[in-house]
Amino acid sequence: MFSFNDTYDAIANTRLHPWVDGFKKAVHKRMADYTHGNISQWIELIKQLPDITPDQIDITNKVSIGSRSQLSDTEFEQLEHLLKQFHPWRKGPYHLFGQHIDTEWRSDWKWDRIKNHISPLDDKIVLDVGCGNGYHCWRMAAQNPKLVLGIDPSQLFLMQFAVMQKYLSDYPVHYLPIGLEYMPQNLDKQGFDTIFSMGVLYHRRSPIDHILHLKNLLKPGGELVLETLVVDGDDDQCLIPKDRYAQMNNVWFIPTTGMLKNWMRKCGLDDVQVANVSTTSTEEQRATDWMTFQSLEHYLDPQDKSLTIEGYPAPKRAFMVARKPSQKKA
Repeated sequence: MFSFNDTYDAIANTRLHPWVDGFKKAVHKRMADYTHGNISQWIELIKQLPDITPDQIDITNKVSIGSRSQLSDTEFEQLEHLLKQFHPWRKGPYHLFGQHIDTEWRSDWKWDRIKNHISPLDDKIVLDVGCGNGYHCWRMAAQNPKLVLGIDPSQLFLMQFAVMQKYLSDYPVHYLPIGLEYMPQNLDKQGFDTIFSMGVLYHRRSPIDHILHLKNLLKPGGELVLETLVVDGDDDQCLIPKDRYAQMNNVWFIPTTGMLKNWMRKCGLDDVQVANVSTTSTEEQRATDWMTFQSLEHYLDPQDKSLTIEGYPAPKRAFMVARKPSQKKA
């Protein structure tokens, strides 16, 4: 079974150390609740990755590891075959020894939208909730944080993360295959400096509870970076899909940016700002050779791309940045 000892040791060397046992119990419970049938096979595949020290690494401008010249033609083809065993690749892109993993999402575009709006991550303890395969965690690592912890319940994403971590183990980036519900309810002064929650809120039946939980995991003065689906409209409007939204059956609430600001302020967050709003294009989210299932173009009205196939406004996403008060309000 996959070992998380390095992650626990890294956490133990931060102010989060009192919670190490809690993290261990959370992972044990999650794996007891559900362990993917392919995880043993995936672990064996990771052992077959080339045992090579990359001649170059770039996580500042992209996630690029090694160069094509380090592999023979046969090794290059074998690497492609091995990596495709971890299909579907949704977040990226990645460049591994010249192998371009063309993921469903251009997650680098999302990072470019927010990177200049967040506080510097130097020496910070960072949490990425719903981190997928950890693409943004690696981009965060370029800012020299003390620790980046990504959490996501998907064990396939964990394995995709492990592929990159094999060659990026010198960076303080770690992953636990748990959802937010497995995290402590309140860390207070021992909390994270910065928390990212990107593409999670609309999957929550209670968005207020989600925001409150994120706030309670921040240390006083900490920063919350939240990205979610939004719709146009007044401050008191929110779309509640009757059934599916863009073929997703687990979308509960899509607020306007005004309502989202109200939710965050209601939860006690300060300095709530709309950092960016953008409409998701079919160039940003699409099917590729590395994610061959249906994607955004299949979820939009073929006669009117401004609407989903169900007739709702097409996906638009907002980045919000807010701060937990340094002192409790009277």
